Amino acid sequence: MSRAPALRRVPRRLVAAAVAACALTVTAVAPRAAAEDSRPYTETYRPQFHFSPAENWLNDPNGLVWYQGEYHLFYQYNPNGSTWGDMSWGHAVSKDLVRWQELPLAIPHDDREMVFSGSAVVDHDNTTGFGTRTNPAMVAVYTSHHKDSGKQAQSLAYSTDRGRTWTKYAGNPVLDIGSKEFRDPKVQWYAPTKSWLMTVSLSTERKVRFYSSKDLKSWTHLSDFGPQGAVGGVWECPDLFPLPVDGDPTRTKWVLVVNINPGGIAGGSAAQYFVGDFDGTTFTPDDDGSYTPPAGVVMQDFEGAGYGDWRTTGTAFGSGPAAPAPDPSGTNGFEGRGLVDSFHGDDAETGTLTSAPFTVSSPYLNFKVGGGRHPHVPGSVTGASPAPAGEVLADFEQDTYGSWTATGTAFGTGPARGTLPGQHPVSGHAGTGLVNTFLGGDASTGTLTSPEFTLSAKHLNLLVGGGDHPSGSDAPTAVRLVVDGETVRSATGTDSESLNWVSWDLSDLAGRTARIEVVDQNTGGWGHILLDQVMLSDTPARPRSTETAVNLLVDGEVVHSATGADSGTLDWASFDLRAHQGKQAVIQIVDMNTAGWGHIMADHFVAADRPARSRLERADWVDHGKDYYAAVSWEDSPDGKRHMIGWMNNWQYGDDVPTSPWRGAQSIPREMALRTVGGRIRLTQQPVSTVASLRGPLTGVRNTSIAEGSVPLAAGRADGKALDIRATFTLAGAERFGFKVRTGRGQETVIGYDRETQELYVDRTRSGAVDFHRDFPGVQRAPLTPRNGRIELRILVDWSSVEVFGGRGEAVITDQIFPGPDSDGIRLFAEGGTARLDSADVWQMRSYRG
Repeated sequence: MSRAPALRRVPRRLVAAAVAACALTVTAVAPRAAAEDSRPYTETYRPQFHFSPAENWLNDPNGLVWYQGEYHLFYQYNPNGSTWGDMSWGHAVSKDLVRWQELPLAIPHDDREMVFSGSAVVDHDNTTGFGTRTNPAMVAVYTSHHKDSGKQAQSLAYSTDRGRTWTKYAGNPVLDIGSKEFRDPKVQWYAPTKSWLMTVSLSTERKVRFYSSKDLKSWTHLSDFGPQGAVGGVWECPDLFPLPVDGDPTRTKWVLVVNINPGGIAGGSAAQYFVGDFDGTTFTPDDDGSYTPPAGVVMQDFEGAGYGDWRTTGTAFGSGPAAPAPDPSGTNGFEGRGLVDSFHGDDAETGTLTSAPFTVSSPYLNFKVGGGRHPHVPGSVTGASPAPAGEVLADFEQDTYGSWTATGTAFGTGPARGTLPGQHPVSGHAGTGLVNTFLGGDASTGTLTSPEFTLSAKHLNLLVGGGDHPSGSDAPTAVRLVVDGETVRSATGTDSESLNWVSWDLSDLAGRTARIEVVDQNTGGWGHILLDQVMLSDTPARPRSTETAVNLLVDGEVVHSATGADSGTLDWASFDLRAHQGKQAVIQIVDMNTAGWGHIMADHFVAADRPARSRLERADWVDHGKDYYAAVSWEDSPDGKRHMIGWMNNWQYGDDVPTSPWRGAQSIPREMALRTVGGRIRLTQQPVSTVASLRGPLTGVRNTSIAEGSVPLAAGRADGKALDIRATFTLAGAERFGFKVRTGRGQETVIGYDRETQELYVDRTRSGAVDFHRDFPGVQRAPLTPRNGRIELRILVDWSSVEVFGGRGEAVITDQIFPGPDSDGIRLFAEGGTARLDSADVWQMRSYRG
C-alpha cells in the first residue's frame, strides 16, 4: 500500500486510492531469516491465538493451499522493517489452521521487483513441467511490481520441497497487459475444462478479469466482471469459489469476493462479495445492481437554467446547474441533465448554495451526492476564521528560527516562504513565513524545539497542516506540547497542504512551564509537517471549514451532513428527519476546500417516507468491522470445506498501530457457507472448529436478568485477555445489551445489540490506545435480525482484537483493540431497560505457541 506523496498530482476525479501492495519504489535489502519460534510472544498487544510474525510488517494473506498435511499461509511481508516496503512472501504452516509455525522468508523481493499478492497451487498433473507427477511442484502465481516502471504483471515461482525453497520462473512475467494496476491473481484448477482459472483485478477500473490456462504459463482472456457493488476505492485480492446453498450439494452457487480500499462499509478497507453463477467463462451475479429509490416529492432536481429560490455565495456554484456529459468527463450517476457541480476546471473556487427555508414534514430527505470526501467538522467556521487576540509566541516571519533549535535536515536554517519545490500549493498560513518540512521532499527528518515558556492563558492556538502521522506513531509528523518531559498535547495534519487552527485547552496546566516540539520522523507519503502562528489566548481559535458537504440546518445548526467519496460518481444518501418534524430547515451545499477533490456534486432532493440506500449500504459485506481485508480462501482443503482468512488491519492506519517489534496479524481462519437468511442467499462464517482445541478453563452462566447498567460476569471469574465466548440473549425490555470486554481503568470494548435498529455493534472508542490515528476510534455496526426472539453471539477476544459472529454467522465484525495489559474484565450491560441472558459459556484461551 502507498500513500500518495505530497508532490503527486491527483488527476481530476480519479479516486485517490490507497493501494494495497502497490506503487512504492524501495531499495532492495537482503532478506533476514524469520525469528525463531522460541520468542516469548508476551508483548503487550501480541496476539495469542491469531497468527502474527515474530517481527516486522505483515499484510495480505497469499498462496493459501493445503499440501501433504500442511496448510500453507504465505503473506505480504517486509523482511526489513515494521512498515510497508520491500514486499516479499513470508511463510507459515499449520496442521490445524490454529497452531502456526513461522518459516524462513519464502519469495524475497530483489533489485528488479517486489513480490506482491497472489496465490499458490499444487501442480499434480505437472502441467508446468516444474516437478513430476510423483513430486508435483507447488507453484506461486504472484504479481511482479517492477521497481523501475511501476508496471504490474503476473509471474511464477515454484518449489519442489513443500514450499521451503523457491525458484522464480525464467520466463516471467507470464501475463503482462502493460498496466500499473493489474494485480492479486487467485488461481485454481477448474475441473470441467481441465484447465487453470485465474481471477485477477483491474484495480482502478473496478473490474475482475478471468483467464484460462493449460500450463500456468500461457493465459487466455475469458471475461470481465464489474464495476458493480461498492466502487468507492480500488478493487483488490479477488477470490472465486463454489459453495452449496443451505448444505444442499445439488444446489451450488459461486461466490466472488472483491476487497476494496478505501470505500468499505466501516470506512477504509473492507471485503465485499457477490453471489451468482459461473459457467467456466463468465460470472453472472444474482443481483444485477439495479436500484429504484423510494418514491417521494421532488424538492429540487436542478433541471432548470438557474437555481430558482436557492441562494449562492462565493464563486463555486456559478449562476446555475451544470450539465456535463457522462463520458469522458468522469461524472456519472446524476438524474436527468442537470446537477450541482462546484468543479470549474480546478478546485480553487469556494462558496455555498442554500435552499429556501421549508417546514420538515416528511420522514426522510433523499438525494444524490458525489465529489470530494471532506466532511463537515462541528464547530468549524464557513469562511475566514481570524485568530483571537492573544500573545504571539512565534509567527515565523523572520529569516531564522531565532531561539528555536532545529536538528536534522527537515527544517533548514529558517522558515519557508510558502510552498516549496515539488509541493502542492500551501495555504491557510498567516503572513509569508511558516515551518514547512517538505524540504527536498518527504525524505528529510528532524525536530524543531521552542524555548521554554509559561502557560499563562487558557488556550494555546496554532495553525497546523501537512501529514496525518500522530505523535504516538512510529514515524510522526506532529506538533507536541511538552511539560516536565512529557507530551501532554499533540496535533498533526490531515494529509493536506492547507493549515488550519488547532486549539489546546490549558486549564489543567495553568502556570506550568512548557516547550513546543515540532517533529518530522516520517519519510513516506505526506511525511512532512506545517506550522504557523503559535499563540497564547484566553479564547480558543475555531477551525476554518474545509468541507465539501451537503448539510441540513435546523435553527441555524447543522443536524445532518453528507460528503462525497473522492469520486465522480453520485450516489444516494438520506437524512433521517423524524426528530425534526414541523421545524424550519434549509439545505446548504458547501464547498470550502481548495485542495485535491475540493469540490462537491449534488442532485435530486426528494422528500420521502423511506430512506434511499447508497451503493455502500446495498453491497454485501463479508465483514462489517474496520479490520478485515484482503480476504482469500484456501485451495485443496482435505475436508472439502472452504476456509478463509483476512488481514486484521486497515490501510487508514495500518502503518500506525502501536505494536512492536511486529506490525500486522491475520484473522482467525473461518469456515464459509451459503445460507438462506430472510429470503436471500447470504455468505456466512464461523471460526474454524479447531479453535476449540486452544480452550482452557470454562465459566458458565445461565438465566440471568441484567438490570440497567453493567455488572461483572460471573463475579469476575470469567475475566481474561484472551477469551472464547458463546452467548444467547432473549429480547426483553432493554434497548441495548451485551458484553463489555477488556475492561479496567476507564477502558472497555462494548459488544452489543441495538434492538431498535436490529444491529450488532462494536464500540472501541474507549478500548485503550485509540489516539494514534483519527480514523481508529468509532462504532461499527452490522444488521442482525433476531431468530425466534433471541440473539446468538460467538465472540473471540485476543490481546489486540475482537471478532464477533452474530446469529448463524450472517453478521460479523472484526476490530483491533489496544487495551492496557491490566484491562482484563468482562461485564454484562443493559441500557434502556432490563436484558435477559439465557446462557453464556466463556473459555480462557491458550496461546497456540504453548
